[in-house]
Amino acid sequence: MSDLHVVIAGGGLGGLALAQGLHRAGLSVAVYEKDPGPAFRNQGYRIRINPDGITALKALLTPPTYEVFAATAGTPGSRMDTFDHQLNLLHAQELPPVPGLPGDGNLAVNRMTLRQILLSGLDKAVHYGARLTRYDVDASGSVTAHFADGTSASGDVLIGADGVNSAVREQYLPKARVVDAGLRLLYGKVPFAGDEARSLLPPELLGLWTTVVGPQRRFVGLAPVQYREPMDQVTARLAPGVGLSDDSDYLACVFGARREQFPCSDAELFAMTGAELQALTLSLVEGWHPQLIETVARQDSTSVFPVSVRTSVPVAAWETTAVTLLGDAIHVMSPAIGVGANTALRDARVLTDRLVQSAGGRPLSEALHAYEEEMLGYGFDAVRDSAARGHRLVGQDPLPAPQA
Repeated sequence: MSDLHVVIAGGGLGGLALAQGLHRAGLSVAVYEKDPGPAFRNQGYRIRINPDGITALKALLTPPTYEVFAATAGTPGSRMDTFDHQLNLLHAQELPPVPGLPGDGNLAVNRMTLRQILLSGLDKAVHYGARLTRYDVDASGSVTAHFADGTSASGDVLIGADGVNSAVREQYLPKARVVDAGLRLLYGKVPFAGDEARSLLPPELLGLWTTVVGPQRRFVGLAPVQYREPMDQVTARLAPGVGLSDDSDYLACVFGARREQFPCSDAELFAMTGAELQALTLSLVEGWHPQLIETVARQDSTSVFPVSVRTSVPVAAWETTAVTLLGDAIHVMSPAIGVGANTALRDARVLTDRLVQSAGGRPLSEALHAYEEEMLGYGFDAVRDSAARGHRLVGQDPLPAPQA
């Protein structure tokens, strides 16, 4: 084992995927997460995993754990169609299959299930209740992260994987901007435990992702999560050491609109209960197709929560040090093309490869620079593509000019 020690600030999907890859490669790694536990807050429901994400997870996870991931993922096909609010087809899209990947490269996973998979085997490496406040670098190049409870942790490299409100980015790249994209989303889910709710919508609305656009660019996104096998059977068959919570089939049902469309302030919106948010959604889709209204009415009201859509403004490359960034900490994007999580997983794969090279003798600064150069290219391409589609389809604010 190399004596390289990696400190990761943030235990989201990207940070945990990086930890999995480094742990599998025999490198020393520690993850520090501000939340008190892995299920402290709701971070969403269904996630699309595309070929980049699948390829990354296959490289980072152990083979049995990867098989658990593949077996617990839904395979809803590759259609990403757009309809109007009366369910007339506006645009048909079918993503090309990628032979050799599960689901032909298009999977729908439950976020909490994926998080539990990424936590497997990392019990000793993940530390909760550790909110990073600052870091410093000593003369030898060692980085020390300082946490709100007065503790600290040192390593050869610090990875800021601490999300859109990254404390690492704030200190490291103070001029890097994250801006409000002008959209508010109300995430919820419709239980599919029985056939009645499932039969509400025609099959063509149950593809990989369906966008329904109504008047004033209000929209509803629909995407099913349907399991092929009970969780306990999957783990018993493939990896008994992986602990997964049980879950039932559901339909992710997301309402969105520009902030001006909501008859309340942001403060009022974010103070509402799930039942109040569901009632608000129903008022904003009044007159839409009856099947859509009934679908919203069948949301589990306790599952509904609001989100402000934010996006990074692309920045130029910086001078490489022993600190770098990953995922939403550097390239947060709107969900308009559904690749945010996949881009973070790709970051984790690329950075794992570079750090393994450093452990094998490549200078650390050279390895980190190679990661940053590659990541900034595909990462901000995704930011720009997401912003462009969001602006065109649902009125997202145009992306501001890049930072110098």
